[in-house]
Amino acid sequence: MLKEERHQFILNEVRIHNRVLLTDLSNLLNVSVDTVRRDIKELHNSQQLKKVHGGAISLGFNNYNPIGKKIYSLEKKSQIAEKALSLIKEGQVILLSGGTTNLELARRLPSKIKLTCFTPSLPIAVQLLGKTNIEVIFIGGRMSKDSQIAVGGSAINMLSEIKVDICFLGTNSIHAIEGLTEFDWEIVQMKKAMIHSSRKVVSPCISEKIGSLQRYKICGVEEVDVLITELEPWDIKLDVFKNMNIQLL
Repeated sequence: MLKEERHQFILNEVRIHNRVLLTDLSNLLNVSVDTVRRDIKELHNSQQLKKVHGGAISLGFNNYNPIGKKIYSLEKKSQIAEKALSLIKEGQVILLSGGTTNLELARRLPSKIKLTCFTPSLPIAVQLLGKTNIEVIFIGGRMSKDSQIAVGGSAINMLSEIKVDICFLGTNSIHAIEGLTEFDWEIVQMKKAMIHSSRKVVSPCISEKIGSLQRYKICGVEEVDVLITELEPWDIKLDVFKNMNIQLL
């Protein structure tokens, strides 16, 4: 594979999954880790991604902004957010994980609706603060600098004391057999706790993540009540989920 083709592959992976690891890219591309490291350094220098220890992150991963610059597939994420709004009712208690899709949902929540919203995501909490009738409760703990999400024992303990109506659980990857997976062990522990703290689990996910797999498992697909993508529910890409006990939206 030519260098330009490797660069395009790396950029596509980082845009879809927000973060990639050198070792994973090395295996996917069948090249050495040193080659991938050089590719990422070049892409970092040309400001197409951000080089971090052990891999790279997308420029939009920890650069949340109100006008959506550098957010990958913003139009698709906006469609998902609009569908998610239909599940939210007056007076509910909801839980939002991090991620740009949930940030778009937070941005679109109408100010007039009365809600209580828990979130460990600093950007989402800030986004919700301007909405008069939404009570925002931040799940605090040690902050992950990359994802700007609270992690660790304090945050997990706080989650153990609540039971929300709906959790909107973002995910890095979703696979019909392997379930929802992530690249970050601490984020996985947070998301497991979010599932246990929720009566209903909704996964908002762009369709490009379907069939992909990371190294740490959050849960099986059977633990998700609703899967929201930008696709129509009858789209062929969703056929793998149609015999499962999961609502497609």
